[in-house]
Amino acid sequence: MFTFSNDYFNIEDTLDCGQVFRFRKEGEGFLTFALDHCAYVVEKGDLVTVDGDDDSFWHAYFDLDADYASIVKSVISCQNPTVVKACSAHKGIRILRQSPYEALISFIISQNNNIPRIKSIIEKLCSSFGEKRTFKGVTYHAFPTVTALSFAAEETFASLGLGYRAAYLCGVSKSLAQGTLDLSALSALSTDKLREELLKIKGVGNKVADCALLFGFNKTDSFPVDTWIEKLYREDFKGTLTDRKKISEYFVSLFKENSGLVQQYLFHAKRKNDL
Repeated sequence: MFTFSNDYFNIEDTLDCGQVFRFRKEGEGFLTFALDHCAYVVEKGDLVTVDGDDDSFWHAYFDLDADYASIVKSVISCQNPTVVKACSAHKGIRILRQSPYEALISFIISQNNNIPRIKSIIEKLCSSFGEKRTFKGVTYHAFPTVTALSFAAEETFASLGLGYRAAYLCGVSKSLAQGTLDLSALSALSTDKLREELLKIKGVGNKVADCALLFGFNKTDSFPVDTWIEKLYREDFKGTLTDRKKISEYFVSLFKENSGLVQQYLFHAKRKNDL
């Protein structure tokens, strides 16, 4: 268990801004799960308490060594009123340090889906293929291993509600198990080179690739574009581009290495009607 100041940290905003799907409200806090780990996070007053199964894992997961005060200062220096407003409302958002594997699988499932349904499908996937574990009276299922998923039939994935995504999950799981797709090796690549490799995976388009880059590989010079960002771009930035790839490139040209965090501020603020 460990405690830290909630300066530049808000657990609800961080979990509920579309970057992760395995969490739930429980009492005064949130139960959150990553790979085979579990933690209970409570924010009270100006302190956050993380009661987890592995302090070092959760410290890294919540990116607690990053200097968010400096990052936020850099973001608001752009003086764009929409960005400043979004950042002021949600400066407690952090980019979580997820595993590339869990992020890639999760965002393949996420395409053309809403957040409640994504959460439901991933929960079913974990219940069906993940190891059953217990932490301080909480029973949960770990995120499935590559091996567990690679033995599953496409029809089994489809029965969990994946629809056409079942074929994609089946294919990527087998590629990972066979070693023809090596996420550890890919992590050393530049953002552009890594995107090229991710786009070679069947079922991975620009949005899924950018989400995997940002949330799984911590490539913070990525800017995923979905319907909310398109809406924000048109309404708040008065943009005229229609191609999502071009819209993404526009934002990255403005915010460079802070693009991913700015995307989260803007996405969450637009979704919460805070702009």
